[in-house]
Amino acid sequence: MGRILAIDYGVKRVGLAVTDPLQIIASGLDTVHSQDVLAFLARYFQQEPVDEIIVGMPKHLDSSDTNNTQHVVGFVRKLQKQFPDKKVITHDERFTSRMAFQTMIDMGISKKARADKATVDKISATIILQSYLESRQYL
Repeated sequence: MGRILAIDYGVKRVGLAVTDPLQIIASGLDTVHSQDVLAFLARYFQQEPVDEIIVGMPKHLDSSDTNNTQHVVGFVRKLQKQFPDKKVITHDERFTSRMAFQTMIDMGISKKARADKATVDKISATIILQSYLESRQYL
């Protein structure tokens, strides 16, 4: 059984999270520049078996597209083209950045550290992955 990898895609930075090999626990993996993410993933896939890629899909509360939705859709196409052997799934990412920020506050992370957007992106990817894992329990 391979891992599940989650992506919180942004035009500048991409937060990444991954499960353990048994697909039970979601953990933050890294934050990389959006231009480097495909190369990073290619290297990671050579080292670790990954069954699925979950990509956070940004939507407004009314389910309409955000300014970033089309960027994510384009990125999903690139993923599917470059990694045709991987199952790519989009998952609702509403509130993940806000939840990530609140998680950092709850953990007692300093205000200066909370300003680090890379940390927020990695925690957001972890929340997307955890949400996806929980949604599979009800399928």
